[in-house]
Amino acid sequence: MPETILCLASYFKGGLFIEECKRLGCYTILVTPQKLEQEEWPRHAIDELFTLPLPNLGKEPDITYTASYLAREREVNRIVALDDYDVETAAALREHLRLPGMGASQARFFRDKLAMRMQAQGCGVLVPEFSSVINRPRLAEWMERVPSPWVLKPRGEASSMGIRKVHHAQEVWEALNALGDRQSFFVLERFVPGAVYHVDSVVWQGEILAAVAHRYGLPPMTVYHGGGVFASTTLPYGSDEERSLQAINHATIAAMGMRNGVTHAEYIRSDEDGRYYFLEIASRVGGAGIDRLVEYGSNINPWVEWARVEVASLRGQQYQLPPRRHDYAGLIVSLARQEWPDTSAYNDPEVAWRLVKTHHVGFVVSSPDYGRVQWLVSSYIDRIATDFTASQPPMEKAPG
Repeated sequence: MPETILCLASYFKGGLFIEECKRLGCYTILVTPQKLEQEEWPRHAIDELFTLPLPNLGKEPDITYTASYLAREREVNRIVALDDYDVETAAALREHLRLPGMGASQARFFRDKLAMRMQAQGCGVLVPEFSSVINRPRLAEWMERVPSPWVLKPRGEASSMGIRKVHHAQEVWEALNALGDRQSFFVLERFVPGAVYHVDSVVWQGEILAAVAHRYGLPPMTVYHGGGVFASTTLPYGSDEERSLQAINHATIAAMGMRNGVTHAEYIRSDEDGRYYFLEIASRVGGAGIDRLVEYGSNINPWVEWARVEVASLRGQQYQLPPRRHDYAGLIVSLARQEWPDTSAYNDPEVAWRLVKTHHVGFVVSSPDYGRVQWLVSSYIDRIATDFTASQPPMEKAPG
């Protein structure tokens, strides 16, 4: 009888994961909000699709009732969160149904910005100075000691949502008072100016089998709050930058206790002291086309390899990476003024992937030549800004 993998998706993503699980012979169940029912899910690879009349899958006890109902007649073997917002939900369901995988306490290291900072710092990973905002006297002492500016961050949001840069203690107190009883769900951190990076990894039995390091163009927080073109490029292999990021990424993943899966982690190199600092980590695939960026530079698609890791773990088999490539890739993504942008003029032979989504434009370019990728990304950023780029006000929290 095929093994059953129950996938949770509060947002439309993870189709490649579901397809690979099906290709490997698993029985796949997808649970998603009703509003996403008509999205282009890979229905040929989904054995059962269940929708809930909820804005997301975190509502209790509804999601526990649903998973328990599904488990009555089906032998559910694994529960997988395809979206960041489902990580803690999936962990709680595993504990409720007594299934293998990441539990609730560990899941917080990948979702709660305060928990992950405390865990990283406690394991010797360099982290920008930070403070819980729960205790007012301690917070006041911290602000007197740590020079501003600071960044007030929601502990559980993603994609730079709800982040606010503050310069004075009075701003912090006003922001916290405006949050009311929600203020304990925030963390205050020293703002560190510098270049921002992401490292995307495949982990098997606690060992990092692949980790690809990239540098963002504008920092994600800048793009999210100020608009512009989102970009990221592979770092030169073997460079000081790449080696430094591999080292801190290895220490970070070890600190979080990741055993099997994929991670998307972000780091910053301080303009002040040149050191690399941990920013955050997620037990998921990077969004905004980052999976394609990784794939076309390395021959490793994080969604596909995550599915293969899950199935190998479930079956007690050995997992092996596909043949690794060491090309360079660049990702460029932007909101577009046009509903369906015409990108036919972007026809360089290095274009490996195009984003097809209303009011969006995006590409991945790939080449063995690092300089060629850098030139293409720089050129495309300028052209896209002129031809397509639109902006919209940033969201303070995820819809729903």
